[in-house]
Amino acid sequence: MARSAKTVAKRKILPDAVYNSRLLEKLINRIMFSGKKSTARKQVYLAMEILKKNNPDPLKTFETAINMVGPRMEVRPKRVGGASYQVPVEVKGERRIALAIRWITASAKKRSNKEYHTYAEKLAAEITDALKGLGESIKKRDTVQRMADANRAFAHFRW
Repeated sequence: MARSAKTVAKRKILPDAVYNSRLLEKLINRIMFSGKKSTARKQVYLAMEILKKNNPDPLKTFETAINMVGPRMEVRPKRVGGASYQVPVEVKGERRIALAIRWITASAKKRSNKEYHTYAEKLAAEITDALKGLGESIKKRDTVQRMADANRAFAHFRW
């Protein structure tokens, strides 16, 4: 019995108060610690202040880093007959941004406490490294891209 496909309406995220950016508000929502949005906001704005020391426009820096980290292709499993194939698929806009934010925040959390003392410092360092083409989030993107390239033979199974 086939299920009917129902789509959920996308919620519009209001832009943040300081930089008037929806992308930055998505980052704040992703970082939120145990429902404490004010704590997440403080950490993100501190990270932006740290980024401002190196670049005059930290929002532009952040947006560029998100674009650099976002993957172009990813693999999705597809069952054909009895076998399951990893089919390379192009990553569309919203998912690409969501993956980039997820990878940057996860990579920032993994950073050493010896080198960086606050989460804001870790986040700023990860964004800076992403701009340079370094860092854990860029490695994650490259791994996903490599998987898609390796499975290019199954591209004809694309749905």
